[in-house]
Amino acid sequence: MTVPIHPRYSLAQIPKGIWALGAVSMLMDISSEMIHALLPVYMVTVLGTSMATIGFIEGLAEATASITKIFSGALSDWLGKRKLLAVLGYGLAACTKPIFPLAQTVDWLIAARFVDRIGKGIRGAPRDALIAEIAPVHLRGASFGLRQSLDTAGAFIGPLLGVALMWWTANDFQSVFWIAVVPAFMALGLIIFAVREPRRPSGSPDVKSPLSLAAMKRLGSGYWRVVLVAMAFNLARFSEAFLILRAHDVGVPTLWVPTVLVAMNIVYALAAYPAGVLSDRFDRKKMLAIGLIVLGCADVALALTPNIAGIAVGLVLWGLHMGLTQGLFATLVADASPPELRGTAFGCFNLSAGLSMLVASLIAGWLWDLYGPGATFGAGGIFTLLALGGLLAMRGSLGDNAKL
Repeated sequence: MTVPIHPRYSLAQIPKGIWALGAVSMLMDISSEMIHALLPVYMVTVLGTSMATIGFIEGLAEATASITKIFSGALSDWLGKRKLLAVLGYGLAACTKPIFPLAQTVDWLIAARFVDRIGKGIRGAPRDALIAEIAPVHLRGASFGLRQSLDTAGAFIGPLLGVALMWWTANDFQSVFWIAVVPAFMALGLIIFAVREPRRPSGSPDVKSPLSLAAMKRLGSGYWRVVLVAMAFNLARFSEAFLILRAHDVGVPTLWVPTVLVAMNIVYALAAYPAGVLSDRFDRKKMLAIGLIVLGCADVALALTPNIAGIAVGLVLWGLHMGLTQGLFATLVADASPPELRGTAFGCFNLSAGLSMLVASLIAGWLWDLYGPGATFGAGGIFTLLALGGLLAMRGSLGDNAKL
């Protein structure tokens, strides 16, 4: 789908609310990643936690976030309020941050991670629906791209800052965790005071049962095509944990393994905003196809070049495909869903994406155990080709029933 090109497009035209929401995401990500990058090591070396317990905590945390998103999105449609739930989600996440330096047992950490992920689930869908309502239609792709770029910047600034502070404090985990509290509360203050929610247009339909079968039908075929494409896409793109494992497998020293995700996220952050701008000018379906081709090339590099140079190429391509596609999917959901059901639309989309990513990661891990990393990334390449074929065979544009 394409939208009219605005004759005076510039970065300055993106509303202040979009900039503020992007900054909120970046600050919260800096806080979270400062903690999460160090938390597994802290749990093992300081608290004596087992690897199985760490796996349980992380699995529970991510499952909680995915499930919560669908209900928070639906609730924002029912209330007709997006910012309220976004503030609640960011507030919960901020209030959990002091627990990490204070925790003396694993039980406290489990509780903190659980509540933190509930906060992430509560804020995700309402925030994205809020972006769709603040952004002008002709800048929708750029707006989601900018938010994604700033969010991803936080994902690599946080771990780098955590490593630097660990060096500066001589490995004082608690001090680093306390410092991480600051950007979390900065994010909360910013969304409260710097983001204004647009009024719902007069005459908008009331949403009494956003998760009912009738509401699901109202989302329209264009929306469900976007969901289907995203699920197929995610089967070709498994967890980034396998990038770390692949880097370690080819000889990257353990000390430098975390830089794998840092490097990937730098490329991701740099690509997301320009990709959003391009999606406002060109057919979005073709943009997704380009993203799939780049993902396929990344899989080939990671499967067939078992050396550090090949891994570097694969990482760059992986980050590029993320930048090309993740903000674009959010834009397509906004295009395809009725305004009064956008919270539900983002919630359903995020849940389906999480489930398909879980399936993809299980398949990837099974193939790695049986046949090695080449099989894992080779299968990713095959899934990419299948997803690309399905996308190209799909008639018409994605999001045909957009409410523009």
